[in-house]
Amino acid sequence: MFEQKLINSMKNFNQLIHVLLALALGVACVMVIWDFGLKAAEAWQAGNATSGFFHALGSLFILWTLSTLISAEMSYLQTGRIYVRVFVEVAMISVIREMIVQPVQVISSPGGSEANFNPLHYGLLLAALLVIGLVYRLVSDPQIARDSED
Repeated sequence: MFEQKLINSMKNFNQLIHVLLALALGVACVMVIWDFGLKAAEAWQAGNATSGFFHALGSLFILWTLSTLISAEMSYLQTGRIYVRVFVEVAMISVIREMIVQPVQVISSPGGSEANFNPLHYGLLLAALLVIGLVYRLVSDPQIARDSED
């Protein structure tokens, strides 16, 4: 009797935590959109629209990550399940963001020389993206999942 009440209380508390998480993710999305607008406006006013746009684009990739997490929270609140695909997608978004932001940081850094660019690091990012893409394909394709069960 006591254990059942405790379990139900913990389930309700967990549900409340996930609702708060969903609300926090929504607020974070609004803040990232605001940051994107500020960065884009600053770049436009400074006359450096290209570099500024790519920096602002990094903010939009954060928004994409937050959107993925919001979708996962909605799914969890409706079904009680969290899918591995969500974590793989967040990892993929993060690597793509790094691949876009890194060259812009090298170009816009003081000196702006290509000597700061590390091709090995960029190659490792490409390899990571390839591996994450393959994993994403494996965990998101229902046909592959059915074939592996047989």
